[in-house]
Amino acid sequence: MERGLGGEVSLANDLLFSVLIAARDEAAALPHLLQALQSQSLPPHSFEVLIADDHSTDGTAALVLAAAKNALFALRLIALPPGHTGKKAALTAAEAQARAPWVVCTDADCRPGPDWLQAYTDLIYAATQLPIHFVSGPVRLTPGGAWFDGLLGLEFAGLGGVGAGCIARGRPTMCNGANLAFRRSTFREVGGYLDNAGLASGDDEFLLHKMHQRYPAGVRFLAEDGAVVDTPAPATLRALLRQRVRWASKYPHYRTAAPRQLALLVLGTNLSLAVGVGLALARPVLWPWVGLAWVLKLGADAWLLWPTLSLLKRRRWLAWLLPLQLLYAPYALAVGLAARRGSYAWKGRQVQ
Repeated sequence: MERGLGGEVSLANDLLFSVLIAARDEAAALPHLLQALQSQSLPPHSFEVLIADDHSTDGTAALVLAAAKNALFALRLIALPPGHTGKKAALTAAEAQARAPWVVCTDADCRPGPDWLQAYTDLIYAATQLPIHFVSGPVRLTPGGAWFDGLLGLEFAGLGGVGAGCIARGRPTMCNGANLAFRRSTFREVGGYLDNAGLASGDDEFLLHKMHQRYPAGVRFLAEDGAVVDTPAPATLRALLRQRVRWASKYPHYRTAAPRQLALLVLGTNLSLAVGVGLALARPVLWPWVGLAWVLKLGADAWLLWPTLSLLKRRRWLAWLLPLQLLYAPYALAVGLAARRGSYAWKGRQVQ
């Protein structure tokens, strides 16, 4: 016998993690993810992998069933019944059949490093005084072949850094469903996704907020190199805007103040800088003050981004800071306005 995750006593060979993956038409991406899971340094008897097939039409189910015959770890296919669609339904169905006390989530097109699950194990075992209920992990963009890869990588790193900082301050705002973990008993205690099941987005952040409300000291960010998960960047500007509109569509539904306040602060600050340039063009006497505001903003951003870029091993992305600042105000405003329509296309479906 040994002390298990979160303090419970368990057998040495018990499952520690159920890795849940929602998949829809991911036959091309899944082999790479399965290979990454096969290469985990955590012993294969310590985790299982459940892939929830969201009515794929490209052979995803057949691929998983074939892979399960040779996988070193327990690999199971969960097929969503008719009438049940979307990522939350897929994760809920997989969680219902999971066997481990902890769930770890990633996406079908992601690539975790070999020490990914071991990093989660080390963090949870180290929490001997206050039990952990939710863990947010770092996510890094890999190039999608577009001209804006550097801009997007820096913006994405900034979102992750802000999310990590807010968790550290006890006011969680954001996380990424491509890399997170939660205690299954707590998931059920807070009702899972039931109170926001009608929204296609938000499987990650709504759960973060609910678990923090129930256990304010039970949320952590996993700032370890081995915990980084790579996810592909959108390859086109249209794909990027669709992704960001999907993310922004959940903002009006937040029940906690911190995420809304942060969104308004970020948008207001960036719009103010853009408006300042316009005013300075009309009244050149304002240029010294506008220039000072820009220097302070860029300096603060660089200071905040440096630790995150160091964790992601992408310090070179800091060179994109000025171009990103120049483009951010119109980009954020366009995404925010598009998200207010409340409907968008995703994975071949029109969703809310």
